Amino acid sequence: MKIELEGLSKRISGTGNFISLDKEKCNNCDRCLIICIMNLWRKNEGKVYLVDDYQSKCLECGACFQVCDAGAIEFNYPRGGTGILIQKG
Repeated sequence: MKIELEGLSKRISGTGNFISLDKEKCNNCDRCLIICIMNLWRKNEGKVYLVDDYQSKCLECGACFQVCDAGAIEFNYPRGGTGILIQKG
């Protein structure tokens, strides 16, 4: 399913890395894959990973962090003045 965000939000660059995955803690449960509406989490050869360009697509909801029982995902909101700006909704 493709989410159409045209006109609903805009991105202000400069977020830096605000999500990280500790591969040692990750148990590959797929919860992040299931919860992420933007499909930013993927799996290859049985290992979960975050797409390289997540900063430009992430809605910054933190759902992946919240569902990670293994504590493998670290999430910090992007610096103030950067990231997604919701205009409608």
